[in-house]
Amino acid sequence: MSRRLDGGSRRIGGTGFAGAGADTRGQRVLVVDDEPQILRALGATLRGAGFTVDAAATAGEALTAAAAHPPEAVILDLVLPDGNGTDVCRELRTWSDAPVIVLSAVGEERQKIAALDAGADDYVTKPFSVDELLARLRAVLRRRAPAQEPVLELGDLRIDVPERIVTMRGERVKLSPHEFDLLRVLAQNQGKLLTHRMLLREVWGPAYQVEAHYLHVYISHLRKKIEPDPTSPRYLLTEPGAGYRLVDPDAREL
Repeated sequence: MSRRLDGGSRRIGGTGFAGAGADTRGQRVLVVDDEPQILRALGATLRGAGFTVDAAATAGEALTAAAAHPPEAVILDLVLPDGNGTDVCRELRTWSDAPVIVLSAVGEERQKIAALDAGADDYVTKPFSVDELLARLRAVLRRRAPAQEPVLELGDLRIDVPERIVTMRGERVKLSPHEFDLLRVLAQNQGKLLTHRMLLREVWGPAYQVEAHYLHVYISHLRKKIEPDPTSPRYLLTEPGAGYRLVDPDAREL
């Protein structure tokens, strides 16, 4: 049974926490949530997985704790008594590159996207599976300092960035300049959720941040060229209402 947590009750079942062979010993995680039961449950779970845990119940406490003991990662609730998680994330990004996973409740779609645009790396929706949260935490920690390698490989997909050459199973894939740039940005942030606004800004520039139809068209073109079955994508995944992420289908945890 999957372990799930929400803001009202604690529902935990199943076994073991760590999984995936990740070495998390001593890595510091700051958990920010104004609900004591969630702080307690997440603290126990993360310590059981080998993390060092700091807890904060307000935006002010979160920023003070992060400054005093810089974390390797932050788990951040969007709704706090003295502010919101988006503002905390935006402030953290002025001096910290620690990955941030936001916790959002149903109905917080705009706030969730705003947090991602402010620099959050991923999100988990309440009530959430503890196993999913741990898997996403391990994933963002692996990506904390992504190597800007000249050649990126995900499964059968190979992207030679300097030469602007893409192959799938050894066969050359012909891409337009914008298609290549879109794929490159996604690949250099492998596994990370990138919002529509972020992708538009990176590929087309600041003037195109609201032109979502551009993005939908190019994502569709890319899927037709790199996916074995474009109607059931394995590489280029959609996060409804938020954005896209490029993953290695052979290494997916979720």
